[in-house]
Amino acid sequence: MSEEAVELVDGDGPVLLTCEHATERMPEGWRWPQEDLRLRGTHWAYDLGARELTLELAERLGAGAVLSRFSRLLVDANRPESSETLFLREAEGAPVALNTTHLDASERERRIEGLLRPYHAAADARTGRSMSQLLLSVHSFTPVFEGRPRTLEVGVLHDRDGALAERLAAALARASIHVALNEPYSGLAGLMYSADRHARAHGRAALELEVRQDLAVDPGFRARLAELVAAFVRAEDGR
Repeated sequence: MSEEAVELVDGDGPVLLTCEHATERMPEGWRWPQEDLRLRGTHWAYDLGARELTLELAERLGAGAVLSRFSRLLVDANRPESSETLFLREAEGAPVALNTTHLDASERERRIEGLLRPYHAAADARTGRSMSQLLLSVHSFTPVFEGRPRTLEVGVLHDRDGALAERLAAALARASIHVALNEPYSGLAGLMYSADRHARAHGRAALELEVRQDLAVDPGFRARLAELVAAFVRAEDGR
């Protein structure tokens, strides 16, 4: 089951990468309910472009990476088990059948035991073995929220590591990236749960990168951003 839950990239570069919403895949033993097919290919199911950016960063930096192999609609790997949004119950004003009509106590435990815990076990093990002092989680966000276009291109989320986040944001800004700290979500509000959990457990720094999805799926922008982030990580590693 762990192979159904986690994609691993070998490497021990200057950063360890994670991607909690890498795919909309339904592992063996699950399938899309007919009522939820409307959500395939959308941000409700996964973070568009995040897996590709994670793999490109891993290649540039020779870094290890831990990526989910299940849709966030099955269970959200960036939430604690106690979270009310671990299983999303509504999207676009309608119920999510996976988490309403198709979710009882035994199914909840099956997803936690078979997908969520193996993902975090792999992330914990990789963080513990890594020589990197930085754990970077990669996500993406929608270009339009509640009918309003978002001009932000990249967000750098942090909790304890504000100075490091400021340096990364400044490096991106110098390259004319429209960047902001703890936007469009805040790492201070528990929304970078996975990175913070594993970094804290092993005494590492943690940041989360949020990239606007229309840019995250653009190979040109993604390559440019990957090179900027890789250059920053290399510079920090040599400090």
